[in-house]
Amino acid sequence: MKARVCVLENFGQPLVEKKLSIPPLQPGQMLVKIEAAGICGSDVHIWQGEDPRAKLPMILGHEGVGRVADVSGAKLTVDGQRVEIGDLIFWNRGISCGSCYYCTVAKEPALCPYRTVQGINVSLMEPPYLNGCYADYIILPAGVDVFKVPPGIDPAVLVAASCSGATAAHGFDLIRPGIGDTVVVLGPGPLGLFSVALARDYGASQIILIGGSAGRLKVGQEFGATIVLNRREVSLEKRCEIILDVTRGRGADVVVEAAGTAEALKEAITLARPGGTVLSIGSSQPAGTFEFDGYRDLVRRNLRLQGVWVSDTRHVFQAMHLILKYPHLFARLITHRFPLEKANEALKSMRQREAIKAVLLPGQDLSG
Repeated sequence: MKARVCVLENFGQPLVEKKLSIPPLQPGQMLVKIEAAGICGSDVHIWQGEDPRAKLPMILGHEGVGRVADVSGAKLTVDGQRVEIGDLIFWNRGISCGSCYYCTVAKEPALCPYRTVQGINVSLMEPPYLNGCYADYIILPAGVDVFKVPPGIDPAVLVAASCSGATAAHGFDLIRPGIGDTVVVLGPGPLGLFSVALARDYGASQIILIGGSAGRLKVGQEFGATIVLNRREVSLEKRCEIILDVTRGRGADVVVEAAGTAEALKEAITLARPGGTVLSIGSSQPAGTFEFDGYRDLVRRNLRLQGVWVSDTRHVFQAMHLILKYPHLFARLITHRFPLEKANEALKSMRQREAIKAVLLPGQDLSG
């Protein structure tokens, strides 16, 4: 039995489709037939050689939903359900070691220095070889945390919960905005739209979304943004004025940088009120620098500056249940669907910002 996979052999070059033999499962492993694989912005950065974690050759794709084709030994979901052949499942993309300082003492497994993620830092040459979601099959390692997908949910709608959704949930879990807060979100991509939905669920009274795409800003209004500001039409000075006016001269209680640029983080610091919080979730790779005055910008304003690195199973759980609460809303994120053999087109659609979220659907006929 063979699996089709899309392999990144050289940065910046098209992925190469190959067929690999499916090896026998080792104890605790699962063979999963991919039903939907997300094209993440991180995939674009890896493809372009901008992520130092990448190990070539590799199968891209760390966001997946699939059906269990085989399982070696007993496997339970995070809430104790037995995993059976035929189950539709969703999983936490990262596997931490469980025994280092960050896993055991700090209780921050996302910071585990031994954390592995198929499709990001695991090569095609490492067992079990089927190590990414741009494929029709993946072998999940024994330590993976698994959720069963309830019936009636489009698998494509869930893929983003394992990365952008979980990362946003991690950030909000750290800062926990208060009821009635004003929250500003910079960047209307998947991270930013998840942040808008989370701000609404936390009880924010005003949610201001800033971005450069009129189409994405419109989707942001559907997600709960009360004010949208197009940065191509509204100057930085004017954006500051609007936010000061909304907050009676204070500035935003929480500002979420979800754009992944130094310019956006600099603006986020500018827009926060004294005593407020800046949450930076947008960068998965180096994004440049800017001038920062520790006294004027941070200390004198008593500002809280919170960075967020990836996520853990708790946050995947939170993101999944946010989607299950609003499935028709999150379906609006999925703007482009491709068969597996068009993975290169899918990557380009994300790189060129044509898609809010693109997904691969192996095995489905999308010709019609």
